[in-house]
Amino acid sequence: MKISARNILKGKVVKVSEGAVNNEILLELTGGAKVVSIISKESAKRLGLKPGKKAYAIVKASNVMVAVD
Repeated sequence: MKISARNILKGKVVKVSEGAVNNEILLELTGGAKVVSIISKESAKRLGLKPGKKAYAIVKASNVMVAVD
């Protein structure tokens, strides 16, 4: 796999929550942090996502906001 994004986070699927159109995918990254992604049901099926499967969270954003209270 080659991709232009530089923020590629390796992990494994912890939970797949199915919705009517999209699925919520919970990944646990190396080190224990967790990331949630919403993808189409069709994409989740095509990728074979299920708990225990290794996967990557790939982040590509032009802006990252920071906030404080």
